[in-house]
Amino acid sequence: MILAAVWLSYLLPGAAAEFHPPLQTADGFAVPQPGRRFEFPRDHGSHPEFKIEWWYVTGHLFGESDRRFGFQATFFRRAGPPPTNGSAATANSGLFGHGELHLAHVALLDVQGERFMHEERLNRLGWDARSDTNTLAVHNGNWFLRLGTHARGSLSLQGSIRGAAAFALELTPTKPLVIFGENGVSRKGASPTASSHYLTFSRLAVAGEVTLAGRKQAVRGQAWMDHEISSSQLDDDQAGWDWASLQLNDGREIMAYRLRKKDGRTDPFSQLAWVDAQGGVTNRNSTQFTWTTRRTWKSPATGGVYPVHVKLTTTDPVNGQSVSFTLDPIILPQELKGELGGIPYWEGACRVLDDRGANVGSAYLELTGYVGSLANRFK
Repeated sequence: MILAAVWLSYLLPGAAAEFHPPLQTADGFAVPQPGRRFEFPRDHGSHPEFKIEWWYVTGHLFGESDRRFGFQATFFRRAGPPPTNGSAATANSGLFGHGELHLAHVALLDVQGERFMHEERLNRLGWDARSDTNTLAVHNGNWFLRLGTHARGSLSLQGSIRGAAAFALELTPTKPLVIFGENGVSRKGASPTASSHYLTFSRLAVAGEVTLAGRKQAVRGQAWMDHEISSSQLDDDQAGWDWASLQLNDGREIMAYRLRKKDGRTDPFSQLAWVDAQGGVTNRNSTQFTWTTRRTWKSPATGGVYPVHVKLTTTDPVNGQSVSFTLDPIILPQELKGELGGIPYWEGACRVLDDRGANVGSAYLELTGYVGSLANRFK
């Protein structure tokens, strides 16, 4: 939720032609390369040679009397100017570094109380915000996401929202790590630099506690985690993206994103991917699925009009038949307002309905670029 061979500019994702991106962007940051050999836990950590990076977790939780919650935690790292003349050590050392900015968003949806609570933080690299380069260990103040030492590879996540709510969760992968894209590179546009390394745990078992008004309650549920590494996530003519993660009751998942051009058209580098019960991936390019808006919601705070009710149609890789899923928001007001100078976006917990209206899973839907373009924020 970042992202030179001009002849490849209009190639659709998944085509057979070989992709040869440049090694660096024009401003000196690394570009994701095909065939990268990932090493873990190191590659769960930070990659300072890339300009943009984020770790993103969303999930659905159930507490006492089936009380339902949705949660989000996102940790961003954005590099400053590329180091020159050996300046990297001084730029990113000591209590305060000027080479990186760390932004974090935390949100909690209390379904029963019909409350959507969120908070944002922005800090320079230093004692209050950092991302480890050897393993997954990111923090912003007292918010953190860490890879544990347990043999199952569980993660610890902690967040809070202005003293009104908090959560402390353990997340354990129940399926193998997925690497989306072709040969380790997820294309996001015609430019050969508009790409990312896109690593995902598509299903994690969650256990922990949620605190509301000072009262703790035990919760259990499931979550999704993305880690994207990039230096130029969008092309100049793109305004934003619509993204969704679906966790189906049959043990499969779907990841889909619709990249939107400034004139409203869908970019041909939009993508959908199925993850089967064993963690295998089947890709669908932009001609092989449709993303249809069924209903919009206008934010009273920002004026943004978000397409919050979405229908996805594609073919099921198991039987080759057409299948449709509708994403139905649990509540409509799930907008993060960009209070620290960022751009507002909608990030919401949804039910997944089939064509008969039956509930067949849960999802998170992200809608960006509806209150200001993101083109210059992810380059």
